[in-house]
Amino acid sequence: MSPDPLRLICLLSELADPGSKAFALGTGDWPLRGFVVRQQGEIYAYLNRCSHARHPLNMRPDSFLNPERTLIQCSSHGAQFAITTGACLGGPCGGSPLRSLPVQVQGDHVMLLEDPDELSAVVW
Repeated sequence: MSPDPLRLICLLSELADPGSKAFALGTGDWPLRGFVVRQQGEIYAYLNRCSHARHPLNMRPDSFLNPERTLIQCSSHGAQFAITTGACLGGPCGGSPLRSLPVQVQGDHVMLLEDPDELSAVVW
């Protein structure tokens, strides 16, 4: 059975450990924009929106981690978030966490578990 292309985020083999990758899924004018992080074999996914300024966390493609690759870091203002929970750990995020997204690894495919158009409508 082939994966649903409307929910396919990336191939697991494309994601370093630790590493991160941006994605945009959906069919409308406002696709769901998120990112996945791989750490110690686990996959975590979040909406690509800083809880402080509500803009994308990355300025460069697929660049969501601090230099040590131990935390998610906003490129604009330096807010830092836990990879495993999205919890705000410091900076101007004021305790507000990142919005997690439901994902699952199916073979070598990292898949979004919910309809991206429905999620996009809820999160914006």
